[in-house]
Amino acid sequence: MDVDGQPIEQFLKKTYPDFTGEFQIEKTTGGQSNPTYVISIGNRPPLVLRRRPDGDLLPSAHSVAREFRVQKALEHTRVKVPEMILHSEDISVAGTEFYLMSYIPGRIFHDNTLKAALPSERKSLYFAMARMLANIHAVNIHKVGLDSFGKHGNYFMRQIDRWSRQWQLSTQSENNHIDYLAAWLKDNIPDNDETALVHGDYRIGNLVYDSNTPSIAAVLDWELSTLGNPMADLANCCAYAWFLNSDEYGKGIRNLNLAEHGLPSIEEFVEVYQEESRCKEKLTSFHLSFALFRMAVIFTGVADRARRGNAASGNAFELGKIAPRLVQRAVELTKREIGGISNNIY
Repeated sequence: MDVDGQPIEQFLKKTYPDFTGEFQIEKTTGGQSNPTYVISIGNRPPLVLRRRPDGDLLPSAHSVAREFRVQKALEHTRVKVPEMILHSEDISVAGTEFYLMSYIPGRIFHDNTLKAALPSERKSLYFAMARMLANIHAVNIHKVGLDSFGKHGNYFMRQIDRWSRQWQLSTQSENNHIDYLAAWLKDNIPDNDETALVHGDYRIGNLVYDSNTPSIAAVLDWELSTLGNPMADLANCCAYAWFLNSDEYGKGIRNLNLAEHGLPSIEEFVEVYQEESRCKEKLTSFHLSFALFRMAVIFTGVADRARRGNAASGNAFELGKIAPRLVQRAVELTKREIGGISNNIY
């Protein structure tokens, strides 16, 4: 356990006098960002505490305040989120800034192969993920008070600049393809400049599914959420599944016989998203290359935090090894036609 439970117990029982009984705290497994813990007090329903990592962090990274704000705003929308209970900047409680939310029971799949699910329901689980992503992008940001949650317009240029800076701030080995990729992305930004709420890390591992059906009970881990282009979110989701191999992070499905495993193709997944979404822009090689570029920088940053001793997960070093492969796959997307159609893929 990397946090002292005693001050947390004292804080909760002082803040909520009816919280009585035995206190238990357990750190959750998986995830690379903000450490997360399940708390039980007596016979009350469990709570979840999520806090910033210890140590020195990159600027603007790991903002639990933003996570709390966006989920609070989404409580009465079609987007499924836990109930937000409390946000605190008091570092004497959990060592760093933190927030509390309700615990959502259900199924969490830590791999894109959905090995723990029946083959007959795997497509339905993926299609529920596609529809929920469309729900996120359909949120009326003005109505829920998220109009100032990020900048409007020019999303991809700002993001390319941001992740290029993050790459420079992280300690990493030389990669000759990064500069090429950043330049190519800047030169090929699509004309469409739609602004919507984007999750930023939307993938199987950040979803809680109902215990008995393929419906989604909660979307978790909103650390990277902002206002941006919905195609970036869709591409990121696709990259985690269809552009990672089964022996890489999240156990991707890039190298699998999809039909044999009961899994959908990327074309099927995007089609379900488009049917549900108001956004009719096509997913292109630009969007997927951008997603892989961004993912490579994030993975490199996670490995860098591991070197500095404040990564949230034990397999952080492995992500640093995957990052160059993602960059190479992104470069390949920029240099070849896919399905006989240049750029316009799905």
